[in-house]
Amino acid sequence: TTAFLRTCCVQNIHSVKIGAFWTSVTKLGLHTKPRMPPCDFTPEKYQSLTYERVLEIHKQHLSPILTAYFPKPLLLHQGHKEWLFDYEGNRYLDFFSGIVTVSVGHCHPKVNAVAQKQLGRLWHTSTLFFHPPIHEFAEKLSALLPEPLKVIFLVNSGSEANDLAMLMARAHSKSTDIISFRGGYHGGSSSTLGLTNVGPFKTELSSGLGCQSTMCPDVFRGPWGGSHCRDSPVQTIRKCSCAPDCCQAKDQYIEQFKDTLNSSVAKSIAGFFAEPIQGVNGVVQYPKGFLKEAFELVRERGGLCIADEVQTGFGRLGSHFWGFQTHGILPDIVTMAKGIGNGFPMAAVVTTPEIANSLAKSVLHFNTFGGNPIACAIGSAVLEVIKEENLQENSQEVGTYMLQKFAELRDEFEIVGDVRGKGLMIGIEMVKDKMSRQPLPREEVNEIHDNCKRMGLLIGKGGIFAQTFRIAPSMCITKPDVKFAVEVFRSALIQHRDRRAK
Repeated sequence: TTAFLRTCCVQNIHSVKIGAFWTSVTKLGLHTKPRMPPCDFTPEKYQSLTYERVLEIHKQHLSPILTAYFPKPLLLHQGHKEWLFDYEGNRYLDFFSGIVTVSVGHCHPKVNAVAQKQLGRLWHTSTLFFHPPIHEFAEKLSALLPEPLKVIFLVNSGSEANDLAMLMARAHSKSTDIISFRGGYHGGSSSTLGLTNVGPFKTELSSGLGCQSTMCPDVFRGPWGGSHCRDSPVQTIRKCSCAPDCCQAKDQYIEQFKDTLNSSVAKSIAGFFAEPIQGVNGVVQYPKGFLKEAFELVRERGGLCIADEVQTGFGRLGSHFWGFQTHGILPDIVTMAKGIGNGFPMAAVVTTPEIANSLAKSVLHFNTFGGNPIACAIGSAVLEVIKEENLQENSQEVGTYMLQKFAELRDEFEIVGDVRGKGLMIGIEMVKDKMSRQPLPREEVNEIHDNCKRMGLLIGKGGIFAQTFRIAPSMCITKPDVKFAVEVFRSALIQHRDRRAK
């Protein structure tokens, strides 16, 4: 027994007694790589360009804008459910799902089969001709939206969807001004850049005529917020003295919104764009009840209310299929993309017959690839998989479990300032210390990010200062996946603390 215990100490193993028998349990040490959950999938052997050749071609022929993650960018080869494999066969747990896009899992067999069948039948017609996939998908999607949101326009990306929604709002209201939150991301086209209020996306060139920003009601980083503001299993650690039915932070932010309406836009406005939860800004949530009051104020000015569901829709938030439902509101227009096609280029704008008719009277809207037969067949398959595999319910159960596990790390590490989110859309905001809430320097965030990758976990980044880790895995993930992810993240935080202590 003594010899066994000595071996356990050397190999960082704890011995435990179960009944009359001793067994060994590996303890996660400082530099121990957490054990990845099993996967029964074997990727094909990579037989394409060398890594060096890929880098060379990228430098010579692709966009010079630096967007790739990690000092040594990942060269991916294959995907399966929540897993990704690189060109060397290394396996990674994908907890960012192609920027909140792979909703039902990489290469889902049902979605694959539907796409392959449609590929052999009909690729493209444009909307000049009818084909069953577009009508089948429209019927299935409209059934998931409340009255009177029943008219669907199909496009190819979130930027296109929001661009069209801007046009709709202006055509219907006969006004120009549109309001959006600071920190909001609504696309990168010349029009939607006016709605997007994240610094690196702003340009010195003219864009987004008639767009005005308003204060983001961020209850962690903003001037007001407390411990009961959010619709989340995890609240900010800021203290709150609000009564049960009265949120002081919400009231203060509404006053700021009124100030924008009274000073920065015309008496009549076209509309207001809001993500139910901000994505690019680091999964920022608003005080409960804020959007409901803001929508009322916008409608008093003749404006339309647009819910940008590009990241929050299709069951990702768990409790509801659409993010706007979590706020108890009914938008005039809903835009959606990303998870709608599980990674296939596809997007939609859904509105009321009245607003759709206003657009029809003002402009001939046409989209060559919108409603593509393959896209629509895939869209229908994705909706079926979400229902058949109970993925919305899985988002609720596993997402809540994950939020609570990450919240335990906030209690353990001074640099974890906030853990927030709902379902499988989670943000972990990193700070120098909890008192100041100053953002953790970018280079330190990048070190933690890279260390997670080295241990097999892929997560995103966001926030005005790139200080927030964004976690939005495919909705098929399991609790063992979460356990591994939390162990990896905790190990990366320990390594960060160890480096700074030297």
